[in-house]
Amino acid sequence: MKAFIKRFADDETGATAIEYGLIASLISVAIITAASNLGKNVSSTFSRVSGNMTATK
Repeated sequence: MKAFIKRFADDETGATAIEYGLIASLISVAIITAASNLGKNVSSTFSRVSGNMTATK
């Protein structure tokens, strides 16, 4: 029983999986943020172009 508890305490495979999960979630949050900002910039650009096209008619 003592050996089992020592082996359980020394096992770090679960910690590694949690670390990979945290890294993946941080990367996904960064991608979502970047895509959102890019979408806002593209939308603003298209609105500006559309406004200029209707103004020149």
